[in-house]
Amino acid sequence: MFENKVVWITGASSGIGEALALEFAREGAFLVLSARRENELKRVAELTGLSPEKVLVLPMDMLEISHFPSKIQQVLDTFGHIDILIQNAGVSQRSLIKATNFQVYRDIMEIDYFSIVALTKAVLPVMISNNSGHFVAISSVAGKIGTPYRSGYCGAKHALIGFFDSLRAECFKDHISVTTICPGYIKTAISLNAVSGDGQKHGRMDQNQAKGMEADVCARKILKAVKNKKNEVFVGGFYEGLGLLVKRFFPSLLFKMVRNVNVN
Repeated sequence: MFENKVVWITGASSGIGEALALEFAREGAFLVLSARRENELKRVAELTGLSPEKVLVLPMDMLEISHFPSKIQQVLDTFGHIDILIQNAGVSQRSLIKATNFQVYRDIMEIDYFSIVALTKAVLPVMISNNSGHFVAISSVAGKIGTPYRSGYCGAKHALIGFFDSLRAECFKDHISVTTICPGYIKTAISLNAVSGDGQKHGRMDQNQAKGMEADVCARKILKAVKNKKNEVFVGGFYEGLGLLVKRFFPSLLFKMVRNVNVN
C-alpha cells in the first residue's frame, strides 16, 4: 500500500512522529522527516534503516511559514511528488485560563493551527495537480472534549478538526483524502514540553500520559486508518473512548464529569 509512496511527517523527531517514521519505513515508503532538531531527525532517519536515497531529513520551524515554498521545492526536487502529508507538529498546554497570558493563546494557535493550515495550503496545489494525495492531521481527543488546564490546546485542536472537515469536503473531486486522527493519552513527552500560563515549559510528565498507549502501537493504528482512508479515527485507551461516547450521547453528563478530570 505504501511501497514507494512519498510520506512527509512533521514533528518527526520524537513521539508519535518518530514512531510513524519507523512504521512507514517498514512499509517501504520514501520519507521526508521534518522538525526543528536536525540531529534528532538524523537519529530517526538512521533508525528507519532506509538507504539515504529513500529518506530526506528536512529541518524546518513550523512558525517560519515564509520558508514553506522552498521546503516543498526541496521535497519535489528530491522525490518528484508528495503522496501523504502527516501534520504532527504541535505543542500542548498546562494552565488555568485565569493564569494564562493572552500571548500564550496566540502562540499555541500559531503552532497548532495556523502553521498547519499554512503548510496544508502550500502543499495543496501540488496534490491537486497530481489529482491525488492524502492529508493526515494529528488532532486530539482534546479537539472533541474541553478539559481544565487545556483551554488553548483544546481550542486549537477543535479548530483543526473543523478546518480538515472542510478540506475533505472541498477536495473530494480532486481525489484527495483527508484523515483526522484524535489520539488520547499516548506515552510521549508532550506534557513535558507543554507550555505553562507564562509560556515556560511545564516540565512534568502527566500521570495519565505516563500510563498511556505506547507510541508504536498508536503509529500502527494510524497507519491502518490512513491505509483504509478513514475520515476520522480515535486512537487511545478505554477512558478517553468512553469520554467520547458520553459526549456524543449524554453531553450534559460529560460536562459534569470533566470538572473533576485529573490534570496532572
